[in-house]
Amino acid sequence: MSSALVDLAKNRRTIYQLGKKSPVPDSKIEELVNAAILNVPSAFNTQSTRLIVLLHDQHDRLWDIAIEAFEGLVKAGKISQEIWEKQTLPKLLGFKGAYGTILFYEDPAHIKPMQEKFATYKDKFVPWADHSNAMHQYFLWTGLEALGFGANLQHYSPLIDAGVAKQWDLPSEWRNVAQLVFGSPEGATGEKVQKPVEERVKIFGKL
Repeated sequence: MSSALVDLAKNRRTIYQLGKKSPVPDSKIEELVNAAILNVPSAFNTQSTRLIVLLHDQHDRLWDIAIEAFEGLVKAGKISQEIWEKQTLPKLLGFKGAYGTILFYEDPAHIKPMQEKFATYKDKFVPWADHSNAMHQYFLWTGLEALGFGANLQHYSPLIDAGVAKQWDLPSEWRNVAQLVFGSPEGATGEKVQKPVEERVKIFGKL
């Protein structure tokens, strides 16, 4: 096994303290995203994953949309003012303080025909699409950190979905899966706690 691959996996960490500096030009980010979309596999070659890259003021706008959505929940009494001010708002402002965000979507238009063609596996195609989407997330998370960024993965769907679709004129049927926030690493990672390998891996027939 390539030691480089293992090292990349080991170096991929969740980093929340991120800044607006970039170690590379934006073109390098674009190259990495294009490499993901061209090389990460999908079940039955559906190629249903869609990636939206938001940088600079467009990244800031994303997290303003998230803040506006949560403010509506606060006004409706679904989130307390104390939790909003002490926990949620600082977290969202932290994401806004990063360099960029990649949005991960699934386009059902490329899944439905396969469900119809292979009816036996109809209920499997959406989970399989999520598997491929997760591989795109991992590829880009690891790749961005290899470029010198820090990153963390967020899940604010469906709360932000309508605002995001309207802001960037995205098809309403696209399904938002995750948001990868990245920027200059400004803080240390936490201790990585690992459960025993023996509890999680079983090998049979080993010579």
